[in-house]
Amino acid sequence: MSTVNKTNLYPNGVKPNPTEVEDHLYSVAHIDYNKLTIQHNPSVPSLYEDALVYESGSAISSAGALVASSGSKTGRSPKDKRLVDEPTSTDDVWWGPVNTKLSPEVWKINRERAIDFLNTHSRLYVIDAFAGWDPEYRIKVRVVCARAYHALFMRNMLIRPTKEELKTFGRPDFTIYNAGAFPANRFTSGMTSSTTVDINFQEKEMVILGTEYAGEMKKGVLTVMFYLMPVKHGVLTLHSSCNEGADGDVTLFFGLSGTGKTTLSADPARLLIGDDEHCWSDHGVFNVEGGCYAKCLDLSVEKEPDIFNAIRFGSVLENVVFDPISREVDYNDATLTENTRCAYPIEYIPNAKIPCLSYNHPTNIVLLTCDARGVLPPISLLTNEQVMYHFISGYTSKMAGTEDGITEPQATFSACFGQPFLVLHPMRYAQMLSDKMNEHNAKAWLLNTGWTGKSASKGGSRCPLKYTRAILDAIHSGELAKVEYEKFDVFNLYVPKTCPNVPSEILNPATSWADGPADFALEVGKLGTLFAENFTKYQDGCSKEVIAAGPSL
Repeated sequence: MSTVNKTNLYPNGVKPNPTEVEDHLYSVAHIDYNKLTIQHNPSVPSLYEDALVYESGSAISSAGALVASSGSKTGRSPKDKRLVDEPTSTDDVWWGPVNTKLSPEVWKINRERAIDFLNTHSRLYVIDAFAGWDPEYRIKVRVVCARAYHALFMRNMLIRPTKEELKTFGRPDFTIYNAGAFPANRFTSGMTSSTTVDINFQEKEMVILGTEYAGEMKKGVLTVMFYLMPVKHGVLTLHSSCNEGADGDVTLFFGLSGTGKTTLSADPARLLIGDDEHCWSDHGVFNVEGGCYAKCLDLSVEKEPDIFNAIRFGSVLENVVFDPISREVDYNDATLTENTRCAYPIEYIPNAKIPCLSYNHPTNIVLLTCDARGVLPPISLLTNEQVMYHFISGYTSKMAGTEDGITEPQATFSACFGQPFLVLHPMRYAQMLSDKMNEHNAKAWLLNTGWTGKSASKGGSRCPLKYTRAILDAIHSGELAKVEYEKFDVFNLYVPKTCPNVPSEILNPATSWADGPADFALEVGKLGTLFAENFTKYQDGCSKEVIAAGPSL
């Protein structure tokens, strides 16, 4: 765009005819295009150049990825997530520990603070892209940020528009103002720290202050989808991975960290639709994202070849440690954080399905858990009510460190396997999942990738990956649905007596427990009690049938 009135003091001059993006940002946020440069959907090489010149901690790894530092925050700040209490959404929001209320007045203060900070920069980056691969439901997202690292991250994580789509992009459906390098005012009403991540559904905007961790933007978009899709379109949003077989059969995988969700959904015999965020509509299933955000700690080409090979030019490596001479990354080094990550376009995965959607409805729903207590069966077929109960529970377990003096596995629960991102009560998502399963005759399974024979703390062994894959193969082939089942007490699960290529003695932990039936009954009772105690947080919004689907104590 040509400028006039250029001088030595003001070499940028004045723009008589701003671009559509510049005009929009000035009209809605008073971002002054005459005082700064707005880079709209810049190229990957130019973002590399800016990051290397202007952002400390940036480098190019030996594999060609951009190494970036997120500063003091190396993970999300869930306690600093706030939703504006406004009339269009307040009756739908599940207010409480997950969703903290923010007054419209404080929202205005935080928004103004973020925009004032952005206006102090000589350059800003604007990324226009889509969330959702189904054209009927996708939303137009605009990201306004001051760091090239953030711009490249969201360029990778959102769905990149074609040149023609960008020309007709128009006004966004949702805008993110990322001023993460600038703190929130801790003394403003409702602020508990210098960090705040605020979402306003009425204004269709998100503001970030006090954290430069890029994952806040990704999960902010997911939070928006957890509200918009169910409430406005009747579409179910899911924190899950998804793949599709050669015959078009679709499987959804739910699971918390360490359950094997990424590994199991990356099946060479099946196409990957997505690794983290999906929506289930009347058409089928579509990925929300255009990229993947993989954990890198202990990464190797042997363990995760697809992820390892996706780390190349265009990818963003977060908070990793590299050799200062060779620039080779040490993925075993957790000096900066254990939450080292890489963001890359999904087309970097060889067997990704592009476009990332299927017009077939899921055939199988797999709820993954990693039970370190060793009492849950490796595989169980769930009833409709049990699906809702275990979906709302979102259970897995982790071993605490010995420095804490804790020797028993620690139960972890996250409603709908994504509690920090939920907007509605978990039962609303569970009911939608149940209804869609009934409508499309989908089967649901509880797949335990954890320990067998004994708990992890008492010398049990983790279920071998080859058996877990054999179970999945039997699910996908339909063979497992045809075998004979028996009831597993307390949890009242239905356990297969046989499974192809899996030893039958490990299928029912009650019969394979090394320390005898009395000890097993004690351990399974302990876990059942933990489930029941956790579910009290949700039962006010749940039906009697769903509550009854829990453990019998």
